Amino acid sequence: MADGKILGIQKLGFQWQAEDPFLVTMYHKDHYPAGNEEQGVDPALLAGRNIGQDFEGRDGFRMYHGESVPGFPAHPHKGFETVTVVLEGAVDHFDSKGSYGRYGNGDVQWLTTGSGCQHTEMFPLVNSDKPNPLELFQIWLNLPAKSKSAVPDYKMLWAEDIPVIEQKAANGKTTTVRLVAGKVNGVESLEPNSASWAHDKENHVGIMHIRMEPGAVFTLPAVSKTLNRNLYFYEGDAIQINHETILTSHRVKLAGDQEVEITNGAKESFLLLLEGEPMNEPVAQYGPFVMNSKVEIQAAFEEFQRNQFGGWQWGRHDPVNERNAGRFAHHWDGRVEKR
Repeated sequence: MADGKILGIQKLGFQWQAEDPFLVTMYHKDHYPAGNEEQGVDPALLAGRNIGQDFEGRDGFRMYHGESVPGFPAHPHKGFETVTVVLEGAVDHFDSKGSYGRYGNGDVQWLTTGSGCQHTEMFPLVNSDKPNPLELFQIWLNLPAKSKSAVPDYKMLWAEDIPVIEQKAANGKTTTVRLVAGKVNGVESLEPNSASWAHDKENHVGIMHIRMEPGAVFTLPAVSKTLNRNLYFYEGDAIQINHETILTSHRVKLAGDQEVEITNGAKESFLLLLEGEPMNEPVAQYGPFVMNSKVEIQAAFEEFQRNQFGGWQWGRHDPVNERNAGRFAHHWDGRVEKR
């Protein structure tokens, strides 16, 4: 760390610590079995689990807050954004504005919760004849004070449209970057929601999923002295950053104003890069609400108790789409996207 390029190293836990403008990142990797008629788990496999609060990882999977279908039934959010990056598996979305859909296998949902909404994130087991593996990140990105009252909305970044950049090192080994937000080698990402901190390019928000072949070398450019840059090394064996060896399952805080070279070890590695200029605003967070003060948090709870952020029209708290629905998004304004 003497060269000032590595500013800190931290072991990864269930929730990955983040820095302004990011709040936290959750990484989910579950090996779900074949689904039953309801796209859920066979009840015989649920015996002994703490249904409704199942985070144990028993038998290789978690039900989370789901009862028959794993996932996160209807719950509220206010004052920030969720960026859900699905590497494998399916996610069903329903929200209190009337939108619904299914995405997965490389798709990204960019949800601005703004002034408040309820939504679901259920993990339907669409395969009835084979396992249903799931792997995703959910990244919480703060909203600046001026955008916390934005109208809730979401945008789909479909897998086919997300830029993928391949960079070969001198030894011929390749690094592949899926660019969710930001810029790499002159290639820009798709545009996020208009209320997002990432919408202003001067905020240098970057969200990148990185795959490195054994022996591959990848260089992060210098951006700015104020940039918060964090590299999450979550799968592989070891990487080297400026001659310092980093083992897997660690977060590395890097200087934002210096070029940083990453050299992979003997195994294929996977990393997540989150970077951006800080908002430098006070953060008050309680559960699903992120505001700028405790008074605003209290007001958010009172508002939710009063109007339920528009109520819930879906009949059940854990709805799922039809098994063969495919990937689609039906927006509250009537727009329909199908993939």
